[in-house]
Amino acid sequence: MIAPILQMSNIGSQLTEAFAGLDRTEELMNLPLEEDPLRRTLALPDIRGEVKFEDVSFSYEEGKKILNNINFLAPAGSVTALVGSSGSGKTTISGLVASFLNPDSGKITVDGIDLQQISLDSYRSQLGVVLQDDFLFEGTIRENILFSRPDASPELVDNAVRAAYVNEFTDKFELGLDTMIGERGVKLSGGQRQRLAIARAILADPKLLILDEATSSLDAESEHYIQASLKELLKGRTTFVIAHRLSTIRQADQILIIEQGEIVEKGKHEELIAQQGRYYDLYTYQARI
Repeated sequence: MIAPILQMSNIGSQLTEAFAGLDRTEELMNLPLEEDPLRRTLALPDIRGEVKFEDVSFSYEEGKKILNNINFLAPAGSVTALVGSSGSGKTTISGLVASFLNPDSGKITVDGIDLQQISLDSYRSQLGVVLQDDFLFEGTIRENILFSRPDASPELVDNAVRAAYVNEFTDKFELGLDTMIGERGVKLSGGQRQRLAIARAILADPKLLILDEATSSLDAESEHYIQASLKELLKGRTTFVIAHRLSTIRQADQILIIEQGEIVEKGKHEELIAQQGRYYDLYTYQARI
């Protein structure tokens, strides 16, 4: 009788977990749709990628502004770096660019069109995002790369693999691109997972790209390969880089220094160093370290 009694007690705990999961699922299902078909009526053709912020303000809670009257222009094909301390608003700006968030006031335009009038499908199909800790699923390296563009030809996959230097480590595997990587890519190192995410973005071929510090907490060899693959990824794309290591954004077309939700400095690396302001302080502090 002991075994059935133990099984019954286990069933009780499983039911408790199941009900908690049902509550979370119901909460998710009841969220309003992100797409607003009445307002987002414009389907974008192929975009050039010019992004403009006009007096954009945003707050997560009423009365607590995260961004205050942000103004800047990111020309098509340019690289814009966002620099600042934690909580300054860098990630919020990237979230607004990706249309994960909507501004409280002001306007964000893409090629002169109000972003809030553009259908999300037509916009995000031309948007790429490479996060510091990108999501990889259990499967082969090839399947993970194809996630962004399942119908891509083998030639396009091979091009993306070479451009992101993924072949540098897959050539050493017995099964190459058909090697299983485990849940969340546990069988790969941090640098290998990052290059896999970059290859995925290259295959998607987006016109707009958001990079959340791709080289932090990596060894020197991995950083070298990732810097080389990023150079390939950035060609001809409007790119927003959230940077913590300032050495990674010296070649940006413009650097925006964000502090307390405002742009306090703007310009190229050499111009900002010459001003000896906030960017100069950050750069020289990291150089001493």
